[in-house]
Amino acid sequence: MNAQDPTQARRGRRGGGRAGNLRGQSRGISQSPWTIPVNSDRPTEPLDAESVEAIHNGAMRILEETGVDFLNEEAKSILKTAGCDVDPSSDRVRMDRAFVMGQVKKAPSEFTIVPRNPDRAVTIGGDHMVFVNVSSPPNSMTLDDGRQVGNQKSFRDLIKLSQYFNCIHLIGGYPVEPVDLHASTRHLDCLFDKLTLTDKVCHAYSLGKERVEDVMEMVRIAGGLSHDEFDAAPRMYTNINSSSPLKHDYPMLDGAMRLARRGQSVMVTPFTLSGAMAPVTIAGAVAQSIAEGLAAIALLQVIKPGLPVAYGSFTSNVDMKSGAPAFGTPEYMRATQMSGQMARHYGLPLRASNACASNAPDAQAAWESAFSLWACVSSKVNVVYHAAGWLEGGLIASYEKFVLDCETLQQMTHYMRPATVTEDDIAVDAIKEVGPHGHFFGCNHTQERYETAFYSPFVSDWRNFEAWTEAGAPQAHERANRIWKDILANFEPPPLDEAIRDELADFVARRKTEGGAPTDF
Repeated sequence: MNAQDPTQARRGRRGGGRAGNLRGQSRGISQSPWTIPVNSDRPTEPLDAESVEAIHNGAMRILEETGVDFLNEEAKSILKTAGCDVDPSSDRVRMDRAFVMGQVKKAPSEFTIVPRNPDRAVTIGGDHMVFVNVSSPPNSMTLDDGRQVGNQKSFRDLIKLSQYFNCIHLIGGYPVEPVDLHASTRHLDCLFDKLTLTDKVCHAYSLGKERVEDVMEMVRIAGGLSHDEFDAAPRMYTNINSSSPLKHDYPMLDGAMRLARRGQSVMVTPFTLSGAMAPVTIAGAVAQSIAEGLAAIALLQVIKPGLPVAYGSFTSNVDMKSGAPAFGTPEYMRATQMSGQMARHYGLPLRASNACASNAPDAQAAWESAFSLWACVSSKVNVVYHAAGWLEGGLIASYEKFVLDCETLQQMTHYMRPATVTEDDIAVDAIKEVGPHGHFFGCNHTQERYETAFYSPFVSDWRNFEAWTEAGAPQAHERANRIWKDILANFEPPPLDEAIRDELADFVARRKTEGGAPTDF
């Protein structure tokens, strides 16, 4: 009997083990405990008050004068009833700024999503900062096998890594697209794996009503919830992208509206690449992104006043020589910081990304991701998409990069801890004890604190050159290769009630016999 196939097998409750509990320890790997990071630092704000108002006014003028295309008849009907100017001869919708701002003010500045394991609940907004695994690449990559088209094995491997690492708080879209699974039923297999191999907050793609409705039902079943309990609070989320410039397409809107009606959270993320799908000026690209994002958020607030939403910033630039997207650039950093100011201006949580354009887990990937993550930290981003594993502008999910990124995420989280300045911290007595001719290794102040004084890495190698050479001179990506193999070899799924697992498997089996979701082939 194949225990991996929910249509053929049933498995009982599994022990939490190293991967199923909140400690998340594994043989030879020491990681930080599960926590929701709090970024209490002041944000970097490149815009003065007049500039914030200028970008806001520009976004409002875009919505009032040019408008946004809504390629969805139901959405247009809702907006027309709400008083928007809907062009009867096209999909164009124009919105008055008073209407937009009135709707945006209904959205909460902070909200909580509770998955099947309530200990994995996440708070979105305020000073909170959570990280999402890499989502949606068509290819995976390892040092052993190179770049390969995604399949179910790599999907499951990356889901297990997403569960194992405590610095990953939400499970995003598929960490790699498993193209060996038929498109009509792929979502059923993928969500079964997500809900049994992880106990963290899950995501639904807004790609057709069947997929969205199936995912909501599976999340409800996994949580052991009634329909009323599911609808009463956010249990999952979706992310939708506008088709820049100035379009929201049918399936994204349809999925977002379905989740909205049931009170589930939605992140709206325009994909505005400056110089291609948005103006070449950063201010213009941000203004367009604001207009596209607020247009959809206004629609969702009409449908469900007070719906938990987030505004997503994905404004970067293209290489003007080739037209290829560029990430981790100075422009991306500034655009994210400016978007952070605008999100706070509107009282909305902010989503951004750990993006890079490198084709391998190399030095370029490291500095581009470091710049991307610093942009998120300095902007007070609340949700960091693609936080671990992203390569090649989102076309590769790398196992080694996943591990390397998690090291960086842990360091960022450690960095965000509040600075303490007590008498013991200032350590005047310890300095007096050591004086100008001693050292601090042996003094009591050090001995009482040395085990927890500093961040302890699991990838970085701090040995001297001789010791490192004697160990085989392993470079960072090689050390990461060993780590992910150790994690997968020792992985145990989090506990799940046998009856709930059976109900999930029965749902998957029934929906497969019904054909799943329609496709074009």
